[in-house]
Amino acid sequence: MEYKVTVATGTSEYSGTNNYIYVTLVGERGESERTVLDNPGLDFRRGAVDDYTVKSSADLGPLILVRLEKQKYWVEDNWFCRYVKVSVPGQRCSYTFPCYRWLVGDKVVVELREGTAKKISDDTLPLEISHRKAELQERQKIYRWLAWAPSIPKCIDAKSEADLPQDARFDNEKRSDFVGSLHYALLELSLKKLAIKFGKSWNDLDDFKRIFWKLRSPIAEYTMNHWKEDWFFGYQFLNGSNPRMITKCKELPSNFPVTGDMVQSSLIPTTTLKEELKEGNIFLVDYAIMDGIPANVIRDRIQHIASPLCLLYEHPEKGLIPIAIQLGQKPDKDTPIFLPSDPPLAWLLAKMWVRHSEFQVFQLLSHLLRTHLVVEVICVSTLRQLPAVHPIYKLLTPHLRYTLEINCRGRTQLLSMDGIFKKVVSTGGDGLLILAQREYKVLTYRSLQPKFDFLDRGVTKLKDYFYRDHSMMLWNVIQNFVSGIVSLYYKSDSEVEQDSELQAWIHDVAVEGFVDVPHFGLASELKTKEELITLLSVAIFTSTAQHAATNNGQFDWCAWVPNTPCTMRHPPPTDKDAVTMGMIMDTLPDISQSCVEMAITWHLGRAQPDAVGQ
Repeated sequence: MEYKVTVATGTSEYSGTNNYIYVTLVGERGESERTVLDNPGLDFRRGAVDDYTVKSSADLGPLILVRLEKQKYWVEDNWFCRYVKVSVPGQRCSYTFPCYRWLVGDKVVVELREGTAKKISDDTLPLEISHRKAELQERQKIYRWLAWAPSIPKCIDAKSEADLPQDARFDNEKRSDFVGSLHYALLELSLKKLAIKFGKSWNDLDDFKRIFWKLRSPIAEYTMNHWKEDWFFGYQFLNGSNPRMITKCKELPSNFPVTGDMVQSSLIPTTTLKEELKEGNIFLVDYAIMDGIPANVIRDRIQHIASPLCLLYEHPEKGLIPIAIQLGQKPDKDTPIFLPSDPPLAWLLAKMWVRHSEFQVFQLLSHLLRTHLVVEVICVSTLRQLPAVHPIYKLLTPHLRYTLEINCRGRTQLLSMDGIFKKVVSTGGDGLLILAQREYKVLTYRSLQPKFDFLDRGVTKLKDYFYRDHSMMLWNVIQNFVSGIVSLYYKSDSEVEQDSELQAWIHDVAVEGFVDVPHFGLASELKTKEELITLLSVAIFTSTAQHAATNNGQFDWCAWVPNTPCTMRHPPPTDKDAVTMGMIMDTLPDISQSCVEMAITWHLGRAQPDAVGQ
């Protein structure tokens, strides 16, 4: 018997190899000859699809595995294999064996299953079952849990991205682009001799335009022109980088003593605050989670943090507008309530303080914790508990790509004690971890499901809430797709319950990954198809739509630094009449901090060159 074997090499840089590649076909009736794959000329070049002939003394029957081996030729040369395709002589059928992984090292052996998705109950041959177990045993040695910090979701055991296996790393092009883009952004600003002006304040607000050069976007420029306007301030709670905080206010908090007379001038003349509360037109954004967070010290200078409360009114003509701001959780003579009728600079500075809290919450909680760290738990559990042939592995793995490396880079380059946050962000250092731990204690599985999130916050009827409308459309599409896939492989609830690999996966997610979260609400076993569909939908929605909502627009909203300052260098004002432009400029990030904020938000939020669907 002569089998036609087609081998596809990866298309990214350095995917090809000059090492020896051997193949053995394994079928139900035996194995083929171990065959070196060698055609005239160069084999296994980047992007190549090469055909070979593999001989067998007899018909192998239905094929189960393809065994690939790589051996060094002069020097070690890693190889990325996309797939192996085998055509059976005299038959129209062919088998495809997906690989999509690196073969690293000398005398490395990889065994590939045929690409049809199978649950463990679908496998009947001892070789199939033993292959599943061996694959997971090997993966569990490679992908280990680590408690990065107490009261935080567990993560991958890797001190840096360099400790990750090659299969979890960025492609070479992405790595070069990722590293180069930040250097490019900082270089652009350095060429203007701005990034090195440590501690020096801008002269006035227009001075911030000096860092609007090549790094710009239409929305960032619109923000620069409209950021002072109350309607635009309110709009960002709906459709900015942190659109998950706004909540319907049915009753004013006891620590926010706003009276009807204070805000009457902001309401339409024919109504009152009490009536608008009853009608459901008053909303609250409360940053109580920021109260008492230790502030960063940057270049021997203490930074400052506030925990504002912001009351908003859905005006029938002006849209959602702020009507009262208090910059601390405890009202007293030094914590006044700021109003739109106050001196313009006092009202503007109060809004800046709210936006400063927005920066901390959206970066560390909405973005880092609620997308990156949540998805990392799913990613590590999937790699540890589901073999590549499992249908749920095949469903999830495209959405988990690069999760481990970007999170490792975040921990070492952004969040560490010598990272970027420590250098320019007011919660850098100890504060960011304490803030994340507070959020984790109240994090719920229910809040990761958009339908319940909007219901629980009472915002299902809030106008111009495009984040809500688009989230629900995307959630429905994702859920319908997931439901169709799950129903292909699980005909009943009992099949879900009886899938031992799936149950090991959910146990790893709920018990190992989401450890020490008292009210999370995710069971450690799956009993129904519906439970499985919901969890998979949460995983895919969080890694795609939800992450995009918080990450992709951060440059748009943060590039004009006064709109979303990363730090504040003076404490919140206590006297409305004492606010001057000089005080505002000395409070906002200095020139160097502004440059880094602009560079890092562009670097993280820009469109990725290898994103699917762009």
